[in-house]
Amino acid sequence: MLKTQGLTLHYGGSQILHGIDFQAQAGQVTCIMGTNGVGKTSFLKALAGTHLRSGGTVEIDGAEVGRVPPQDMARRGLSVVPQGRMIFPLLTVKENLETAYALLPKSEHKVPDEIYDLFPILKQFLARRGGDLSGGQQQQLAIARAMIMKPKVLLLDEPTEGIQPNIIQQIGRVISHLRGQGGMAIVLVEQYFEFAYGLADAFYVMKRGQITHSGPKDNFAKEDLRAVVSV
Repeated sequence: MLKTQGLTLHYGGSQILHGIDFQAQAGQVTCIMGTNGVGKTSFLKALAGTHLRSGGTVEIDGAEVGRVPPQDMARRGLSVVPQGRMIFPLLTVKENLETAYALLPKSEHKVPDEIYDLFPILKQFLARRGGDLSGGQQQQLAIARAMIMKPKVLLLDEPTEGIQPNIIQQIGRVISHLRGQGGMAIVLVEQYFEFAYGLADAFYVMKRGQITHSGPKDNFAKEDLRAVVSV
């Protein structure tokens, strides 16, 4: 569903990503791991179009995508739940969800019942401003907003960061639910090892803007992988 070949990224005179080859299959969770500052978020931003990649190719569902801005990547089926969530603090929960309608035909301008089944707290708080929600509730809102866009590829950047344990468990159940539907490739950047290991079908390990290890989960002994991603 998502494939990159030789993806590179520069900030000014510095090269951040060095020839990233990556694949994420529909119906799977592909986890990108590594310590802080190795280029994980930069890679997601290059995929999303918020940072225009310097070189290499990106394909979504078999079609190559040029160096286009975020709104065009979204139209091609890529949705992002960014680090920090980036909800609109002065808009209500309902209004935040409705911002996803921009990419949908008018006939689909509604919040699917599935959203409220997965995130019942959002239905209770539809009239509450996004900025008045807890961090965990904001994360649920950000994931729900991305789901409304009906993406082919869902990018999740550190979804457990600063979130209380019960919400982390719920987010894990939602990711498992989306994987089980089979039509979406889920790319997870995550440093909470147990959370990532429990969900992932495949791993990519990054160091200094390069992929050093990759493969299906079965290729990695748990403690060997833990050692690799913590160095």
